[in-house]
Amino acid sequence: MPTTATPTSVLVVRLGIALVAAAGVNSLLALGASSLDDGGIGMGLNAGSYLPATVVGLLVGTVGWFLIARRAPKALRVVVPLALAVTWIPDLLLFTAGATAANVVGLMLMHLAVTTAVVLALRPTLPDSAPASAAGDVQQVHS
Repeated sequence: MPTTATPTSVLVVRLGIALVAAAGVNSLLALGASSLDDGGIGMGLNAGSYLPATVVGLLVGTVGWFLIARRAPKALRVVVPLALAVTWIPDLLLFTAGATAANVVGLMLMHLAVTTAVVLALRPTLPDSAPASAAGDVQQVHS
């Protein structure tokens, strides 16, 4: 079954919505983590830190998505969770700098929010690997 490319304007709108959604979710996560970060360092929980990082994460995720999807789209099932896990390593290392669990978990959830936004925005760009429509394969049985 031939696939058609997603028009650029549709892609831009999808990524714009993904950015707004990720920024909104990250703002809520930062507020929650900050309120629970009693006596911690609050690393990355201010808007000046997480909003630019959200934009960069969305852009890097988009570039990575298209580089992998072009060559091996099925590899995204492994690469996306692996990339997310790699982004959590610096978060976990913040424990050595005096970060609280609320701070670290908040940052980890923020990375998850950006990853989810990228996947939801770009998943429709993958070639359709489903078999032909079942409606076309249905045979009517007359009694």
